[in-house]
Amino acid sequence: FQFVMAVDRGNTQLSDRFDKLSAPFLRVLKTIADAGVRNHTPVTLCGELAGKPISAMALIGLGYRSISMSPASIGPVKAMLTELPLDELQAFFADNLMAPAQGLPMRALLQAFADDRSIPL
Repeated sequence: FQFVMAVDRGNTQLSDRFDKLSAPFLRVLKTIADAGVRNHTPVTLCGELAGKPISAMALIGLGYRSISMSPASIGPVKAMLTELPLDELQAFFADNLMAPAQGLPMRALLQAFADDRSIPL
């Protein structure tokens, strides 16, 4: 994230100004995932982003099938994955990635998606 957005994630004055689930950043991640598929190259994402259920849900919806996280994150992410309707999530991204519904932030839309389907985040 910090390389794409040129943000120092350790700088407390800046870290809250940029959402890792913003539509522009998610579009970058989708472009990377799609390039991997086109080139028959697996793409893995590791780190804090993959270890939070809401962002792991976004990654799966964008096409990532290999994510790596700390051991403490596995349980909550696994609980989310077992309840995740992948077809619906992919349709959600097809409808919202370029122009999020009602101009809402993607994070809010993802939370509503999960809430509507009782997906634990």
